[in-house]
Amino acid sequence: MTDKLAKLKYFPNNFQVLSVGDHVLCSVSGKKIKLENLSYWNVELQEAYFSHKEAAIRKEKG
Repeated sequence: MTDKLAKLKYFPNNFQVLSVGDHVLCSVSGKKIKLENLSYWNVELQEAYFSHKEAAIRKEKG
């Protein structure tokens, strides 16, 4: 499978795949994040972030 958007449920230390795919989109930048590289997300907002930089931007904006 290639270039298919996944749908995930985020938990504090992991995530569950709800819809099979190979990537998600960063909620700040819109960049593709391969699931094997996904390290940053927000459980309360159910959002993924490309890196710590995007996570910090989102945190600043509240």
